[in-house]
Amino acid sequence: MNIRKGIIDDLPQVLGLIKELAEYERAPLEVTNTLEEMRRDGFGENPIFKFFVAETAENEIVGIALYFTAYSTWKGKTLFLEDLVVTERLRRSGIGKKLFDAVAEEAKLTGAKRFRWQVLEWNEPAIAFYNKIGAELDGEWINCTMTEEQIQKYKV
Repeated sequence: MNIRKGIIDDLPQVLGLIKELAEYERAPLEVTNTLEEMRRDGFGENPIFKFFVAETAENEIVGIALYFTAYSTWKGKTLFLEDLVVTERLRRSGIGKKLFDAVAEEAKLTGAKRFRWQVLEWNEPAIAFYNKIGAELDGEWINCTMTEEQIQKYKV
């Protein structure tokens, strides 16, 4: 298993894993992202995300860790892990930890003051992993989101 930084040619397989994750998270119809948008947003003039892939010897991408840089007014540069996905047949094989380690190392190398991510409250295997590595699971903060439709309807 090779863990490496993702490239534009990986995006079709990456999008496939994103859709697999949506199935796992019981929200298969929520993925509206397209290859065109991912190419623009990850490799265009102003890239806003990066990713690592787990690749087999047969060049099959079986895991991804997609992240971006954010900014904390209190702490400064933050690396935010948006999604960590391993294809279902290979979960619990150590691939997720290797991908997580790659992003954690990226946080170190880039001087991030924080490394953050979210986990669904029912995802017990992921929660167990995050507890095992000593991560702080914060039950105090509430996630807030506006959909594209809500953004468009928002009155300024």
